[in-house]
Amino acid sequence: IIFASGLHLISVIPKSWDDGRAWILPAVVLGFGTLAFTARMTRASMLEVMRQDYIRTARSKGLHERVVVLRHMLRNSLIPVITLLGPALVNMVTAAFIIETMFGFPGMGRYLVLAIQQRDYSMIMGTTLVFVFLISIANLSVDFLYVALDPRIRLDE
Repeated sequence: IIFASGLHLISVIPKSWDDGRAWILPAVVLGFGTLAFTARMTRASMLEVMRQDYIRTARSKGLHERVVVLRHMLRNSLIPVITLLGPALVNMVTAAFIIETMFGFPGMGRYLVLAIQQRDYSMIMGTTLVFVFLISIANLSVDFLYVALDPRIRLDE
């Protein structure tokens, strides 16, 4: 934060959230840990898939390297990454409480913290329901993405 305020490129405490530059620092703080974890997991999974026999077979058939990487390697290496994407999204939603309070961002997490401080039970229940709904939608979309990527798993009719 000190580095960012010394450069005067982005404001640490913005006057208005209408400017796009005001969103940069909270987004970086919120996504940096998840980004590092996802990149490390993707790299480890890619290295594991790279040693598989079907990758050597695809290369020996003369497929273009881009096709091998995108269609065969990346698709199969993203399966473990997507498995961990659901809990990572839950971590980001719960970390948004702290980030919104820390940066003074007028979001649902900040309103939940204020409701807890003021003992406004109806607001606590309402925001909790909204967050439960968002987390459920995120986990459901991760499950559908998992079905789309893994050919071994199909939805029964």
